Amino acid sequence: MKPRSGDWAVTIDFLQEAASLSNSSNGKNDLQTEADRSAQRCILASLSQQFPEVTIIGEEGPSFCEVPSDWVVTDSDPEVLKMACPAYLQNIDDKDVVIWVDPLDGTSEYTQGLLEHVTVLIGVAVGDRAVGGVIHQPYYNYKRQREGGEVEEMGRTLWGIVGGGVGGFVPTSAPEGCRILTTTRSHSTPVVQAALDALQPDEVIRVGGAGHKVMMLIEGKAHAYVFASKGCKKWDTCAPEAVLIATGGRLTDLHGDSYKYHKDIPHPNTGGVLATGRGQDHDWYLAKLPDAVRQALV
Repeated sequence: MKPRSGDWAVTIDFLQEAASLSNSSNGKNDLQTEADRSAQRCILASLSQQFPEVTIIGEEGPSFCEVPSDWVVTDSDPEVLKMACPAYLQNIDDKDVVIWVDPLDGTSEYTQGLLEHVTVLIGVAVGDRAVGGVIHQPYYNYKRQREGGEVEEMGRTLWGIVGGGVGGFVPTSAPEGCRILTTTRSHSTPVVQAALDALQPDEVIRVGGAGHKVMMLIEGKAHAYVFASKGCKKWDTCAPEAVLIATGGRLTDLHGDSYKYHKDIPHPNTGGVLATGRGQDHDWYLAKLPDAVRQALV
């Protein structure tokens, strides 16, 4: 489907296009580097063909390689296209749109066989703001399928547009009467642990990938995602932030500042990540963090 003029850049058309092509990301049977590069080549080629004037920033850097024609995805879901584009996203100038792509979020877990942690992230920003995102989980249901259970389809795609709704899942609030945090599985430090301890959790779930951690919030499996480290990048958070905000949640750094996603912004998220699910008091979490943790993230 060809993009419509005026509101093309951030309409449902675009996000469904992103969801479709994330489903076909190549390299899932290869090792880390080739999987990343193959998936990104597929995504960048498909997006560039459909939306040639936008800025696309991928984790693996720019790609100038030709890709096979069957890697280029143009499908769209007609049911999703029936939805209206939010008024504030209509008539967007191409130059104001940036697409942030992480072709394989949770790469370390991917190479270790922890496939449920792996996501493909495609985030859309207009100006400074994350406004739309796709989180594709290619190995959703893989354990059940491997064990011979009934599986309608392996893999799923979640998406959200700020002010426009969500799809692919039903947002769920985390249980009351307890505090469940999710954080890094493989990049813990004394500062990361100090932030967790200050929030006095009843449970800490350590998983890989920013996309997977935010999925835990929107599905009610955790109340907050806390990562007191400079190790995250814009392509890790743009898509998850947009989907989270669309459900009523919030994502900032550990100083309480929102991240910016324009094309000239440095890629590292040097202030760490604090994300909270819907119904959570984000400011309460910020207030509980020790000054020493904030100072480590300046």
